[in-house]
Amino acid sequence: MPPARRAIALGILLAVGTACRAVAAPPLVLAPCELEHPLRLSVLAAECGALRVPENPQKPDGRQIDLHIARVAAISRRKLPDPLFVLAGGPGAAAGSFYAAVAPAFARILRERDIVLIDQRGTGGSNALECPQTEDLIGQASEAQITASTRDCLATLAPRADVAYYTTSLAVQDLEQVRAALGYARINLYGASYGTRVAQQYLRHFPARTRSVILDGVVPVGRPMGLDTARDAESALENILQRCAHDAACHSRFGDPLADYHALRASLRLSTVPISVHDPLTGDDISFEFGADHLASVLRLLSYTSEYAALLPLVLHAAAAHDDYAPLASQYLMAERAYAQSIATGMHNSVACAEDVPFFAARGIDRAALAATYLGTRQLAGLEAVCRVWPRGPVDEDLHAPLASEVPALLLSGSDDPATPPAYAHEAAGAFSHHLEVVLEGFGHGQLTAPCVDRVMAQFVARAAVEALDVSCVRSARPLPFFTSLNGPPP
Repeated sequence: MPPARRAIALGILLAVGTACRAVAAPPLVLAPCELEHPLRLSVLAAECGALRVPENPQKPDGRQIDLHIARVAAISRRKLPDPLFVLAGGPGAAAGSFYAAVAPAFARILRERDIVLIDQRGTGGSNALECPQTEDLIGQASEAQITASTRDCLATLAPRADVAYYTTSLAVQDLEQVRAALGYARINLYGASYGTRVAQQYLRHFPARTRSVILDGVVPVGRPMGLDTARDAESALENILQRCAHDAACHSRFGDPLADYHALRASLRLSTVPISVHDPLTGDDISFEFGADHLASVLRLLSYTSEYAALLPLVLHAAAAHDDYAPLASQYLMAERAYAQSIATGMHNSVACAEDVPFFAARGIDRAALAATYLGTRQLAGLEAVCRVWPRGPVDEDLHAPLASEVPALLLSGSDDPATPPAYAHEAAGAFSHHLEVVLEGFGHGQLTAPCVDRVMAQFVARAAVEALDVSCVRSARPLPFFTSLNGPPP
């Protein structure tokens, strides 16, 4: 789940009421196209098309939106009839861009099965709800500034979207429309992060259409996301830094990285540090005041993957021991921009505001516990501020109800995940009578590109069963070693 500044929410639950009806599929014509890696590193051949659907299903003659769909054809001429649908996270990420960035992880599955990518309504090529960000609002803006930015976002989107109609409940109906339009009797699902919510809601409403499901970075159906973000992020960071302390090379180079972390937090609470660095993307000189909010942002975003986490002891030590904040500042700039480019802010807001924030009060908010973390209470306060402005969208009455499913499920987690820790997968696993939980030690959010996970996923989808599934290879999977210098890990 994303940082607070992208979260906007206000929520009243409105029953969608169409979840179990048969879906009449409009025509869908696909034509050759290419999917481009987000960093333009590669292109992939595919077939693309658009399925036109009502923005508001209750007004079928009202505004229509086009859902962008891509299908990557199976390599085998004797392909199997049940494809894999890939559901991206965020909320706000587009499936097409997500797949293009991680396509090798699905190569084994692609041998025998089509892979279908739907840019969820409000993302990518499906009327993306993108808002220009003119300033950094992560914890630095007042409530008035957040409210003003939110209203500007809504005004920008108003001519082409009613943002209330971009929730999970409507996306699930879209998914079923696409399945029917493409003529697949049953499908397999892979969901990443927020995509696991979409996957679980789809199989809840369409169990006969779902053959198997892979949940990677699991969001339990009964848990509103965002409430525990600060505590989960703090726990993951401590795990990462403790791992360094127990690693001979990392400990020898940096000593106790937790001490560096706490020293930096204490220092930046008192004053900001003037920074002048070369922009890592443009090379231009850039100057700003680096403060506690910038530190919080970079800590959270670098914790997401083991590759970025490998840098954390190095950049923390440079700042704490040598007053060299340039590495931290450069990582902050790169991580923030990469995130901003991958998420459609408005779509994220529409989901969080209808499906998460309205449930916070019922679960209770321990603001004292949040205040003790590096994210503090600003993340939650920013989320709530945006939520007071954002329109409310339709939500299935059963979205957060207990789930009971016979569909086989493979649940993947990283032990150091700052967003969806392994406990979330364990919580979700109780819904599945046939399930297997796999936890990769030292890995972060999303296991898709971890060693041997592609093999495990392919075997699972091939069999649509968890019984006797061989996952022994994950026990030898290791995260990237910690960098002891800017040149990389020790030899």
